[in-house]
Amino acid sequence: MAQMRVAAKVGHARCTYRLRVSSTARTALAAEWDRCRWLWNECVAKSRAVHLHNRATGQKATCGPAQLDRMLTEARTRTPWLREGSSVVQQQVIRDFGTSRAKAHKDITGRLPMARRAGMPKWKSKREVLPTLNYTKRGFRLKDGLLHLAGGIVVAVVWSRELPAEPSSVRVYQDSVGHWYCSFVVPAQVQPLPETGRVLGVDWGVKETATTTSDAHDLPHAGHGKKAQTKLTR
Repeated sequence: MAQMRVAAKVGHARCTYRLRVSSTARTALAAEWDRCRWLWNECVAKSRAVHLHNRATGQKATCGPAQLDRMLTEARTRTPWLREGSSVVQQQVIRDFGTSRAKAHKDITGRLPMARRAGMPKWKSKREVLPTLNYTKRGFRLKDGLLHLAGGIVVAVVWSRELPAEPSSVRVYQDSVGHWYCSFVVPAQVQPLPETGRVLGVDWGVKETATTTSDAHDLPHAGHGKKAQTKLTR
């Protein structure tokens, strides 16, 4: 128990803010996303090609971050369009792809049921996937309330609250209605609640989501919330 308390004191949290994006910044973010999406699809194609090659030849060629980093370096050398974008966010695409691919291989090796497997990384279609750009510490800075991203992109942040600490990374993304947001990762100091000695038993069911030893904490079936939402909307 002592080790659990010590581990709970250190963690990370995300602080999300709305962005005011100008037409110039919106065009630059869209172009950056096009490059990242193209790079992700190239990683998918490379991974599938290596898999087919290994099956045909019986060899064990790899498609790890080192190989993908070399592919990115060669692509930026011969492609001016790709070289116009930030290398920081493109390298982060490589890391995210490697993490996703490693998780899929781990689930396959562990023989998890198909319903619980993460699945291999798939193609990202322009019409189906919303823009998401990840920047590490050296890819952004905050100055005078503005968020400066690598590549000369500057956007205004709607500061609904102050950041609790200096952020280590930021994610810039667009939602389904076209609004832009930024999500900062900051260190968080977790304050555990004092022990009371009281316990609560929970029984997960079908007719009711949860039945507890305290009537005040019972959770009704989720269908009740959907019916209430439909009634409120009507």
